[in-house]
Amino acid sequence: MSESADIVAATAAKIFADLADPQVINSSADDNWKPRLWRALAQTGLTLAWVPEEQGGAGASLADGFAIISAAGRYAAPVPIAETLFAGWLLSQAEISSPAGEMAVAPMHPADRITLNSDGSLSGSARAISYAQEARHLAVCVHGASARSVALVEAGACAIPGGRSIAGEPRSTVIFDRVKPIHIASAGTDFEQTSAMLMGAAIRSVASAGALQSILDLSLAYANERIAFERPIGRFQVIQHNLARLAGEVAAAMTAAGSAADTIAGARTFDDVVFLEVASAKIRSAEAAEQAAAIAHQIHGAMGFTREHILHRYTLRLLSWRDDFGNESYWAATLGNRIAVGGAEELWPLLASR
Repeated sequence: MSESADIVAATAAKIFADLADPQVINSSADDNWKPRLWRALAQTGLTLAWVPEEQGGAGASLADGFAIISAAGRYAAPVPIAETLFAGWLLSQAEISSPAGEMAVAPMHPADRITLNSDGSLSGSARAISYAQEARHLAVCVHGASARSVALVEAGACAIPGGRSIAGEPRSTVIFDRVKPIHIASAGTDFEQTSAMLMGAAIRSVASAGALQSILDLSLAYANERIAFERPIGRFQVIQHNLARLAGEVAAAMTAAGSAADTIAGARTFDDVVFLEVASAKIRSAEAAEQAAAIAHQIHGAMGFTREHILHRYTLRLLSWRDDFGNESYWAATLGNRIAVGGAEELWPLLASR
């Protein structure tokens, strides 16, 4: 991580620690904490970090933005910081200025399509859009004649029924019924919906890695504090074995996600190298989420399933994020098909270059 990313990560972590402590939020009776948290994030420029200065943002690097997302994952921050960062990045691909306030991105599943009509309106639907109900605007990948457009849409112009993810966060289908965008522009010849899916998959992988690190920290602390048969349960061989397995899953996910983020930050286009890195990271982080959630709850026992304990704030988000921007099965099949098309002679050079 660069010095700049270290500073950004420290700033984000300080804000989350002060205003979004998981235990404080978990025991809160209302959402009065949310406006203060979002205001602090916006005032420091973190929400529009990936938007160039000429388009109203902070003009931070991709590495800086991934550092913010990692910090949000570590604190299980229940605000659309990752979604707004992603929306700002997506709009900037078409040189569209980002508005203030919360944003969401559509679509979030590879098979969903939002199409451009002859009158300039948008039609289609996008499933399971995170924070759609709380977003003021949507950044939309549009399929039209060029299949490379990005649109800024007012959320209120769309039909957004209520819904929640398994983690209790806002999540809903967004219906575009001949919706007129505020602005629509071409994102260039190198951009397509797959590029957005890759960026979204990298974002979820980085957030998952951050959440997994917190799960490991929680499990280690609990194993050292919980006393059974007059000694900490962390001294029992079966618990030590589970902690070692958990640490392995966390390390694998963090390595894969960090490599994917670094690759995107240093790439000019979403080429085969980026595809390999991001697909591998999404597959590995999703697998780690499944395994780590099970292991962590086994270590915590019944305590980890209670509403009062914060473990579920991480495990449920991890399981929810697995399906965003393509699940591990989708990316495994897509990566396999891509390698098969390239042939065996192209596989080794691609792997050896990493």
